[in-house]
Amino acid sequence: MMGKEAFTKLFPTPSSFLVFVLYMGMFVAQGMLVTASRNGSSSYSYNTVTVVLLTEMLKLVFSSIVYFKDSSVRSLFEGVYKYRWILLLYLVPATLYCLYNNLSFLSLAYFDPTTYFMFMQIRLLLTGLIYQILFKKSLSSKQWLSLAILTIGCMVHAAGTSSDGAESEDGTNNFMQLMMGSVFVLVQVLCSVFAGVYNEYLIKGEGADIHIMIQNVFMYLDSILCNVILLGVKGDLASAFSSSSLESINKTLVIILIFNNAVLGIITSLFLKKLNSILKAFASALELVFTALLSVPLLGIPLTFHTVMALCLISVAVVMYAQNPVQNQRSNEKKEVLPSKV
Repeated sequence: MMGKEAFTKLFPTPSSFLVFVLYMGMFVAQGMLVTASRNGSSSYSYNTVTVVLLTEMLKLVFSSIVYFKDSSVRSLFEGVYKYRWILLLYLVPATLYCLYNNLSFLSLAYFDPTTYFMFMQIRLLLTGLIYQILFKKSLSSKQWLSLAILTIGCMVHAAGTSSDGAESEDGTNNFMQLMMGSVFVLVQVLCSVFAGVYNEYLIKGEGADIHIMIQNVFMYLDSILCNVILLGVKGDLASAFSSSSLESINKTLVIILIFNNAVLGIITSLFLKKLNSILKAFASALELVFTALLSVPLLGIPLTFHTVMALCLISVAVVMYAQNPVQNQRSNEKKEVLPSKV
């Protein structure tokens, strides 16, 4: 059992614990809602880019509403103008998150939520590797051991997937789907890690004196721009908001998915403000476990022996890494209170 003192160190205030629970729960819901919205099909009956764009618009609205609780509309516009250089810098993580959000639909078309979150855990250790390069810090033996355990866990699950595919009549096709899905997830992981590292730099470095909700506005303005450009490149800009496209997302699960992801964006920013990367690692491990357990009764996805073994190995790896994460001393020296009212 966790003592009261240890619990207080992890969650200094009741609101910080609430943010932790909401972040974990809504992230689990995201994967399950995306899978459920396919209604058993391997494709989506709605325009996924439209869903992502509408989600970013809703995030912008929610961020503005939260900011207006304590500040005026005028101060928001003044802040955007004053820190317009930071607005441009946010194009980097916004572009990467745009790719990440849109690729999540493709990845979940190839994998069930448990497998998807399992492979996504690689981002934790890849973040450590990137910090090692950028900040010239060597990984400890315990961190490398956690990387090895995580790799073994993914291999165990991949072996189980390959075995199931070999028993089917179309094993070659299943193998190709596994490879294609793995490529999408790998690109997602890279986008997530690089965007997260750069976003942390903006929050704790260049934008340390900017209200967190103004930074959210920067992010979502740039995200909307990136998604509009993506629609234009695909030639779907006009059709994305046609009556048929809008009608296709007029479904309960899709609407819940949009609202869930919009609120999750706000919760994530509060998580970065109130908590830390160690708890984020624990949250990611718990997301994987709860997704696997909830997928059985809600989605009818059974727990195989390989899945259980992989879940155990990956959980051990993530917890081990969380106990001894790569520390960025420069970031730790920054002040934790981000916002100063404009």
